[in-house]
Amino acid sequence: MALHRVARCTDVPDDRGLQVEIGDCKIVLLRAAGQLRAFQGECPHAGAPLADGALCHGRLICPWHKAAFRAEDGGLCEPPALDSLKRYPLELRGEDIWVDDQPLADAHTPPADDPRTFVVVGAGAAGTACAAALREKGFGGRIVLIDRESEAGYDRTVLSKFVLAGDMPVEEVPPLRDADFYREQRIERQQGEISALDAQGKRLELQDGQTLQYDAVVLATGGEPNPLQLPGADLPQVFLLRSKAQAEQIMRAASPEQRAVIIGDSFIALECASALRQFGLDVTVLARHAVPFAAQFGEAVGKAIRALHESHGVKFISEHAATEIVGDGKVEAVLLDNGLRLSADLVLAGVGVHPATAAFASLPREKDQSLRVDAGLRVTDGVWAIGDIATFALNGQPQRIEHWRLAQQHARIAAANMLGGEEHYLDVPFFWTWHFGKNYDYLGHAEQWDEVEFLGTPEQPPFIGLFGRNGLVVAAVACEKERAMALLAERMKQPLSIEEAWRLIGD
Repeated sequence: MALHRVARCTDVPDDRGLQVEIGDCKIVLLRAAGQLRAFQGECPHAGAPLADGALCHGRLICPWHKAAFRAEDGGLCEPPALDSLKRYPLELRGEDIWVDDQPLADAHTPPADDPRTFVVVGAGAAGTACAAALREKGFGGRIVLIDRESEAGYDRTVLSKFVLAGDMPVEEVPPLRDADFYREQRIERQQGEISALDAQGKRLELQDGQTLQYDAVVLATGGEPNPLQLPGADLPQVFLLRSKAQAEQIMRAASPEQRAVIIGDSFIALECASALRQFGLDVTVLARHAVPFAAQFGEAVGKAIRALHESHGVKFISEHAATEIVGDGKVEAVLLDNGLRLSADLVLAGVGVHPATAAFASLPREKDQSLRVDAGLRVTDGVWAIGDIATFALNGQPQRIEHWRLAQQHARIAAANMLGGEEHYLDVPFFWTWHFGKNYDYLGHAEQWDEVEFLGTPEQPPFIGLFGRNGLVVAAVACEKERAMALLAERMKQPLSIEEAWRLIGD
């Protein structure tokens, strides 16, 4: 053991971590129940400096995407990280803290001592997190992960944020797990699509005619982009964005100085508008709302984000809708309902998604084609559904929420329950959206509020806004307030008054 003196006890605060470095090795020191601990200094998800996060209720919360880890042992509590933190040996010598730069040995794969077969249908955020969580929670049986794409699951969130901006080549989109993980954890990746599910016979049919028997199955097929229902939508330069392959097609077709028309004002639509504008295209957004995101972020933040886009040259049309895409073999223009003709070289649609549940027609589906699940995310005996396809109870109300991190939260709950647990969703939904170098964090799921209070102004980040209903915080939105939002991510799991929230994040 090679110990290095890194800090004094008095250097480590009570409410957050302290980053120290041993050569190139970044380590975060924290206090857990009066004891000092040393963990890897960067979040295993995207490399955020964990010392910039928050320590709350015995958990260390990542500043960027709100992954949470037990302060006691670094164990993973909340995604989007899929790994626990590496822990480093720590020794106290008087008031000095000494740390080894070699982490303690990781836990090994559970032994193959379980005869059961668990199948995970879908290998995106939810499916990959579920397969990983099953092994983490000790399942030693067979895991089959069915993926419609040939490549292993990857970070889809970067496509609209960075790939379309030209900041990240498609081939550098990070995988959720590397090939070694699937091999070491004995997770069988199988490319294919399900054509039918027999819940009573516990059997899946694949489109290639193969059948799979299971003891438990989790359905994690996600959402499919809604296609444009317009004449001319089949022209080759009309795009949807969900996969790496689609991002690659867009980047092959796009070049600076071209004219892009984006139909829709969803989060993905405006992230694409930001990215393509940064890539040098002339961008016009055909928006359904004069103020984007007002339903989620409120009018003030929505107006500020629109103004940010306009300051970078994005044009908005919200009074008129597209009626046709015209062109002879390639896109030339988009016609509007007032007769206006918008010249265009490419069109991108961001008009929402629908649950990818066509193969599950044997199960009862909601009007929107989602699957209703119970408090433990179970559809019926032996079948769980998670992520974009699941309608679940949130604060007593049925909800379907299309958030990347929430899908992974579902995954961990379903994995625990497949192994006999009784876990329910008691967390706070969180998502982030990226526009012209500004990251906006959102916590909660508020459909109504009766007050909004801001610290700072949405037009001039940093700012944070709290949405209240009957005096309690129901949602929060912020830009450049990562640590405050990390604290709220944990604290909002219990009722929190607006007054107490301001006290909590006041420093």
